[in-house]
Amino acid sequence: MANARVLRDIKARIGVKDNEIIRRAYLYVARNTTLPPQVRHQAQLQLNTFGRYTRPTTVKNRCVVSGRGRGIMSEFGLCRFQFRLKALQGELNGVQKASW
Repeated sequence: MANARVLRDIKARIGVKDNEIIRRAYLYVARNTTLPPQVRHQAQLQLNTFGRYTRPTTVKNRCVVSGRGRGIMSEFGLCRFQFRLKALQGELNGVQKASW
């Protein structure tokens, strides 16, 4: 069963992906100082109507198993503890315990 944090992160990733182009267009218009202030203001109002999960800053890397938000190894999508457990059990291809 997926953690609620992981589900929220997935929802945020989908929302950002779906609205990225239009959001960047409005952001470009709102920050362009050569345009008239009324146009820039309308673009800013349109930006304010977007929901919470359309902002790229809401996306956070989380462990897909535990939902932990720190110590994520991005190649595997696991936190350091889950990475260690799965590596010791041999569930990760190409990963083995080092010995020298």
